Amino acid sequence: MQRTKPPFRADEVGSLLRPPKIKEARARLEKGEISADELRKVEDMEIEKVVHKQASVGLKLATDGEFRRSWWHFDFLSHLTGCELFHPDMGIQFAGVQTRHDAIRVIGKLDFSDHHPMLDHFRFLKKYADQAHVTPKMTIPSPAVLHFRGGRKLISKEVYPDLEEFYQDLGKTYRKAVKAFYDAGCRYLQFDDTVWAYLCSQEELQKSRDRGDNPDGLQEIYARVINYAIADRPSDMVITTHVCRGNFRSTWISSGGYEPVAETLLAGTNYDGYFLEYDSDRAGGFEPLRFLPKGNKVVVVGVITSKFGELEKKDDIKRRLEEASKFAPIEQLAVSPQCGFASTEEGNILSEEEQWAKLRLAVEVANEVWGK
Repeated sequence: MQRTKPPFRADEVGSLLRPPKIKEARARLEKGEISADELRKVEDMEIEKVVHKQASVGLKLATDGEFRRSWWHFDFLSHLTGCELFHPDMGIQFAGVQTRHDAIRVIGKLDFSDHHPMLDHFRFLKKYADQAHVTPKMTIPSPAVLHFRGGRKLISKEVYPDLEEFYQDLGKTYRKAVKAFYDAGCRYLQFDDTVWAYLCSQEELQKSRDRGDNPDGLQEIYARVINYAIADRPSDMVITTHVCRGNFRSTWISSGGYEPVAETLLAGTNYDGYFLEYDSDRAGGFEPLRFLPKGNKVVVVGVITSKFGELEKKDDIKRRLEEASKFAPIEQLAVSPQCGFASTEEGNILSEEEQWAKLRLAVEVANEVWGK
């Protein structure tokens, strides 16, 4: 049976390949050839088109493709009160490639302002999603993302001599964000999160220790912060999360199955749904899904890769859904690409045509597995 509320049987993570017009306009802005307002007008036109395109391939939701962002996370975090974007000596190291040298640090007391630009980004999305008769979906980074990669070193000791106070303010800040998005009309919000995957990687855990942090106990801390952040959401608001092992120009960061975090993540956090990557051996098997509580929670199985253009076969996807259903009821499963198609503005190594073919494939498989 199809679902009438998110997450839908055929869903998507969030980001989409940036259209050439947006890339061109951003390049011209950097050269000083156009204004920020002129860039915004280009983004407006392309977002309107991409919302209707998502509806046309059969999706019941639409994002703005994250077209106004450079990064999936820094654009949101840099506009939180108390945070700033800076440029360290190194970028984030992926498999064989390094990102631009951007990072976030905490320099003041955390808070969420009603003037955060992404509230207006959502309002614009909602306008055209309503016209297309699809549910507007907003994606923001999880609160855990602000802590894990930088750790203690990127959180001011003058402002937060005790990390417990930082965690408390982080939860309060995100609780205010949830309410602000709800008041703006958002009923489908997603916390994108690389951290749960890093906690499954011995290499990433060691990197945390090398930074001077202690990753032991972080699962419980992050679950507490997340649950506090979403505790007051109204009953008609769905909040999901997406767990990612890294996505930059079709490369990745971490490896390791979900077993080390599955019980805390699936049973210990109060999300309504979980978008879990399952497009490669790096994600392990479906056995951790046994921790999904019986009831209304949904796991969106990401067995369609967004990293490369080759189209999966329907029978292979159905077979993998059948395998997953041995550990979680098929009624609590859905299907989507494993990640967004452009977690940064550079995008993954595939064409727009290939991107839309994959989203269309998810819709077709969902219709055949769960009925129209």
